[in-house]
Amino acid sequence: MQQQSVAHHTAVPFWRDVRVLTVISQIVFVIILAIVAGFFYSNLSSAMRQRGLVAGFDFLERESGFEIGEGLIPYKPSDLYGRAFVVGVLNTLLVSIVGIFFATILGVLTGVARLSSNWLINRIAATYIEIIRNTPLLVQLVFVYFGVFVKLPPVRDTFEFSGAFFANQRGLFLPRPLPAPTFDAWTSFILFAALGAFALWFYFSRHPKYRYTFYPITLPLAWLILFPLIGWFLVGQTPVNWEIPERGRFNFTGGIALSPEFSALLTGLVLYTAAFIAEVVRGGLQAVRRGQIEAARAMGLNEAQVLYLVIFPQAMRVIVPPLTSQYLNLAKNSSLAIAIGYPDLFNVGATIANQTGQPVPVIMLIMATYLAMSLTTSVLMNIYNARIQVLEK
Repeated sequence: MQQQSVAHHTAVPFWRDVRVLTVISQIVFVIILAIVAGFFYSNLSSAMRQRGLVAGFDFLERESGFEIGEGLIPYKPSDLYGRAFVVGVLNTLLVSIVGIFFATILGVLTGVARLSSNWLINRIAATYIEIIRNTPLLVQLVFVYFGVFVKLPPVRDTFEFSGAFFANQRGLFLPRPLPAPTFDAWTSFILFAALGAFALWFYFSRHPKYRYTFYPITLPLAWLILFPLIGWFLVGQTPVNWEIPERGRFNFTGGIALSPEFSALLTGLVLYTAAFIAEVVRGGLQAVRRGQIEAARAMGLNEAQVLYLVIFPQAMRVIVPPLTSQYLNLAKNSSLAIAIGYPDLFNVGATIANQTGQPVPVIMLIMATYLAMSLTTSVLMNIYNARIQVLEK
């Protein structure tokens, strides 16, 4: 009875309980935020009504009436605004995904080169990083487009490499792979190669004896390359034919055509983002304790093994979070394509807003699309980051 009485007298009143106050403060904050958002929405709606603007997305079902220079899906001016918007979204996704791939490769190589003991390689990497990081991306895009791709020769004086790659003012023209009659038979070899490579990686990456060797990478990669080549030999004929671009009277036909706008945007984004990724990689590699490196060398590992087996696995914990930010920046920086005329999401959206007189709904669509792209990238990178964090424990 005495203990219950003491507990009763020492209980904290609810208005002084930290947990209760925390909940109340959060509720108050949400209410204030809702009031502020409602105030701005009311002002926006009133201003739109005074100017005869109607908030809605009905305009997406109207005929667009404007051309789009390039796209991944067929499009013509008689299509709807909604389809035009999808073309812009796909163009942005294309340049973002391809840009992330090449920027990662170039950034990692440059970051490693920045720490090279070779003076020339080190200085070249440092010069590239300092120049690119300290000049605006918009200036670089304009320079690459007007100073490089626009200055390419006309069709009659096309640059030619190996009889299959061509470059002129109309763009870059590359061979296109086309399935041959034996391609269906060859796909079974590709599928088996992929499954076999995954099985080899799964086994060697979990085997205590081989986990920290080159086997989890080299053996699956070798299997993934060699088995399709064996299937190529067994099917008797080449499963893939290459369509070589052919020069016509005014332009090239066939193959893969990359417009000057797409090529300039991709080049600018890759060079710019790779310089920042290089610094992220350099910082991550230098964050690994010196004792770890010396211990690995004392065990007889060569420099390649030290980098792959010791330095990079530990550095990835530091590299991945800022690397995610660079991926997000690349996707958002693609909106600068409007400066060189590439029909990305923002460029197409601006055209739709001008023609329909609905800037607010169009901007909301653009913001929602970029937000969805960024959140998807963040989720994927966070999953990978969580995985490497677990592996390091």
